[in-house]
Amino acid sequence: HEIRQHRDVVVIDNVAEDPNYRTHHTPQMYGLQSYISMPIILPDGRFFGTLCAIDPRPRLLNNPATLGMFKLFAELIAFHLDAHQQLAASQASLASEVQNSEIREQFIAVLGHDLRNPVASVAAGLNLLDRTEDIAKIRKLTGMMRHSLMRMSGLIDDVLDFARGRLGGGIQLDRGDEPELKAMLEQVVGELRSAHPDREVLSEFDLSGPIDCDGARIAQMLSNLVANGLTHGAEDRPVTVRAHRARDYFELSVANAGEPIPLVVRKELFKPFVRASAKPSQQGLGLGLYICSEIAKAHGGTLEVVSDAGETRFTFRMPL
Repeated sequence: HEIRQHRDVVVIDNVAEDPNYRTHHTPQMYGLQSYISMPIILPDGRFFGTLCAIDPRPRLLNNPATLGMFKLFAELIAFHLDAHQQLAASQASLASEVQNSEIREQFIAVLGHDLRNPVASVAAGLNLLDRTEDIAKIRKLTGMMRHSLMRMSGLIDDVLDFARGRLGGGIQLDRGDEPELKAMLEQVVGELRSAHPDREVLSEFDLSGPIDCDGARIAQMLSNLVANGLTHGAEDRPVTVRAHRARDYFELSVANAGEPIPLVVRKELFKPFVRASAKPSQQGLGLGLYICSEIAKAHGGTLEVVSDAGETRFTFRMPL
């Protein structure tokens, strides 16, 4: 072991005649008579290991031919190790660049498409305002424009969260004991009920005492999950929200009926720009579930989906 860690060339022609080696390594138990060790030094100067050879018979090793051969072998091994590492690094870098390029293209295309609609809506509203003095009509137009601005604000928030996640910083949390989490979740459900008066959203919250989390981020997750359920779920069936606190974990789930998510889509569902389905009326960047998964990770929890003919259910579970 001591010789194998040595960075210098070690040559022993006859172990039996070398008192130091015999004293420290007791070769008799292995029956070794000859040993040569050549260090493998990578091109950047790092020590990788040694090229060793042993023989139970005495051999003449300490000569230029043998030493030169082992040196060349060690250099050849070092060269191929370095080439393999550089190739692996280049392939990983290329794969990363290809992925980033695809994401940039998707990002620009989807962002341009989804921002164009609310911008056009605000522009149309302003044009109509210039041509009317009817107060009731003005209020209706300003309400429409306010809704469009809220959509744009939500898109921008999603873009910022996506950018933070891609830059490696992850979702930022303001975590602490949140005593009002139940009220925050109820507010989210209430807002979505108001925005979708023709849909039924059922809720069941069993929470007691403060919960260590970022309440605003948990509310953001719930909003995205319920909006996803309203978009993809059966229109004649309710979206069901449940949250409860156990002794050592907090769990939040959102379920809806409708067509099951195909397995091939389910595997990619928490990646950016992936959608469970493509509806003509669907809006958004396809970042909602990705951001939900990032919020779950930031809390040290998990976000999972189960989908079959009965229901599709997203479940967030966080240890306490």
